[in-house]
Amino acid sequence: MSPTLIIWIVFFVLAALFVIPYVRRIMAKEQAVLEAHQESLDYGLFSPASLHPIVNPDQCIGTGNCVEACPEKDVLGLLSGQAMPVSPARCIGHGLCERSCPVNAIELVFGTSKRGVDLPRLQENFETNVPGLFVVGELGGMGLIRNAFEQGRQCIELLKLKPVPKDSGELDLAIIGCGPAGLSCALFASEKGYSYLVLEKDGIGGTVLNYPRKKLVMTAPLILPGPFSLMEREYFKEDLLEIWKGLVDEFKLHIKEHEIVHSIEKSATGLFEVKSSSGVIKARNVVLAIGRRGIPRKLGVVGEQLPNVAYSLKDARHYEGDRCLVVGGGDSAVEAALSLSEEMGTTVYISYRQDQFSRIKKDNLDRLKSAISTGAILPFMRSNVLEIKNSEVILSLSDGETQSVPNDFVFIFAGGTLPTEFLQNCGIKIDTVFGSKNRKTKTN
Repeated sequence: MSPTLIIWIVFFVLAALFVIPYVRRIMAKEQAVLEAHQESLDYGLFSPASLHPIVNPDQCIGTGNCVEACPEKDVLGLLSGQAMPVSPARCIGHGLCERSCPVNAIELVFGTSKRGVDLPRLQENFETNVPGLFVVGELGGMGLIRNAFEQGRQCIELLKLKPVPKDSGELDLAIIGCGPAGLSCALFASEKGYSYLVLEKDGIGGTVLNYPRKKLVMTAPLILPGPFSLMEREYFKEDLLEIWKGLVDEFKLHIKEHEIVHSIEKSATGLFEVKSSSGVIKARNVVLAIGRRGIPRKLGVVGEQLPNVAYSLKDARHYEGDRCLVVGGGDSAVEAALSLSEEMGTTVYISYRQDQFSRIKKDNLDRLKSAISTGAILPFMRSNVLEIKNSEVILSLSDGETQSVPNDFVFIFAGGTLPTEFLQNCGIKIDTVFGSKNRKTKTN
């Protein structure tokens, strides 16, 4: 056998053992990326509503670090040797992709060139255009627990206040909201010896209190003061609230629950007057950590004021054996419907105005499809609520017909409205951001 033939045989053996399987793996991965991309188009996950990654193709060298770093999966993928957004609407803004890129080819931005996001105008220290009035957390566009907590810490670190005398009748700081950002502000304000008070319209945990029982809440590893830490990626709502309440007790944080803030005004003396349901608080600085939902968006239909209508679901066990209609097609609506469907004897309907569920997590979509296939959830697609009654709901269907659905309780998940009017009454300017990281924007 000639040396040349031996070389060719070795070449083909090596190709069969290593090169061909490698190429097949690459092709399979790219096919998976294409399928995930098509799914994102089908389900409306390619039009992000808030923070999401963009990739500079002139800088990307295709290491795949960003794809591996993203715990959400399918947000980014490799195609033809370069990273690309696959399902950007699934991004929750933790920024691991951005930090993992060795050539800085990725950045997180707000909005797109066609779809803007309304955000309060902020400086680098989270101060608004109103001196002494700050915004942190989800209201400023940052939705992840870890990021919100970090923003709260940074905001307090950057204040560098000289504490006022304790008998002056005023506070160094009023904090509005006790979600992760507000809780963080309170922790670090306490550590620095500032006088402060947290006002929360619900209870410790803020919006999380209204999540369904046993809902999984996503975060990222976070070292907290004292004997507390968040080292898992997911926590049940109840476990997360227990950790937060533990922080409050451990550090004896000053929090007033069930306190509704009506207005924030700056007096001629430079002090803020925070008017709430129990009176007026005077403070040199105010931090808003109230989230973006504002108040639940209503449908504006007859009967929506009835006592059997709610805009959140805390515990599905209370509705065992009832007939329940869930209105909406996002994650909150789907998770509520799934929770209700797990209760013995509960009949669950879901009404959605589109012909398919969009902008929801893949796990939720898979569970929903399974529940529908078994009859645990009965869907009314391309439908709208016309009227709510004590024991039935009238739906309008896509063919122009109406449908009466027997019903005991209605849960509406139509999203929330940014508290724009409240912010503007505080003097805060709102910018509409179009695909920008540095918020060069149109101003409302």
